[in-house]
Amino acid sequence: MALTFKNKLQYNLFLWYFGLTKVRLINFIKPKIIDVNDKGVTLSMPLNRRTRNHVKSMYIGAMVVGVDLVTGFTAMLKIRESKRNVILIFKDLEANFLKRAESEVHYICNESQSIAAAVEETIKTGERVNIAVPVVAIAPESFGDEPVAKFSITLSLKEK
Repeated sequence: MALTFKNKLQYNLFLWYFGLTKVRLINFIKPKIIDVNDKGVTLSMPLNRRTRNHVKSMYIGAMVVGVDLVTGFTAMLKIRESKRNVILIFKDLEANFLKRAESEVHYICNESQSIAAAVEETIKTGERVNIAVPVVAIAPESFGDEPVAKFSITLSLKEK
């Protein structure tokens, strides 16, 4: 599935609307969906006065919002495909910060297939399903494809 301009616009409008109506912090930090493919989702977050800490790198709180959003958006796409009322929450988060993110950060979640399997399992069993989802953060302007942080966030799914 190639990301078209129309899809990209729709995804970012959804993100903006969700931020406006549900989680206001999202709009404050201005993230953008930059890629959606068969493997997963990539989201970018600018380094600016709203996301920068006192040493001019990405603030830890802003980085965690990026992880939450890229994982949640990947899951939301799979839930929409199922056409079922599956609720998602996050249970825990592990973070390993490797370098200071001193430029725009891209959050990469390539777990579309395992998230789709978890959605199917919760629909089939009616039970809550927890899945640890790895997310990699890179700062392409500063370090290319070398990770600045690695995360594992536990996604918890249950059909309502």
